[in-house]
Amino acid sequence: MSTKGDKTKKFICSEAYKLFAEKGFKEVTMQDICKRTELSRGGLYRHYENTAQIFSAIVSAMLADQEDEFSEKIRNNVRASEILDDVLNRYEEEMIDSGSSLSVAIYEYFSSPDISQGDDSILQQYLHSKKMWTELIEYGMCTKEFKTVEPAAVFDLIVFSYQGVRMYSRLMPVGRDIPRRITGQIRQLLLPERE
Repeated sequence: MSTKGDKTKKFICSEAYKLFAEKGFKEVTMQDICKRTELSRGGLYRHYENTAQIFSAIVSAMLADQEDEFSEKIRNNVRASEILDDVLNRYEEEMIDSGSSLSVAIYEYFSSPDISQGDDSILQQYLHSKKMWTELIEYGMCTKEFKTVEPAAVFDLIVFSYQGVRMYSRLMPVGRDIPRRITGQIRQLLLPERE
């Protein structure tokens, strides 16, 4: 595909992402995407056959973009507690940002077996994140910055509480206190008490 075609596909996905975040997966139509992108039906269908194909491209791009944000910092001997603080602070902001959350759309897409059959990108994202977090937690335990914990269990607490709040923030008001309590408990699990 040409560079212009690649740019158009990225633009379509960027605009469709906003629609899926606003309306969920099931409520977005190709006509909605045409309106948002100001492309003709033919222009849109030249790149994608349906909304499922567009959504799958968005999820695949999210997975590809999820680079291992911890490894380079660990190689550069950044303190584990500093890495943890950076990511938990970002998570707090993301948890209350319901406008950019695809949680509802992801649930709708992956709970429709006729649409997502064979698409394991969510599982792949989970496994990649688990590997990253496990590396960070083990690094923190080796440097004695973190308490001795079961990394997989702490990761599951992090990912499922994070995703749960992202989902709930679409359904009800979620203030800053909820994310702060969650990240506070994660810090308590990992960081030794200061004397």
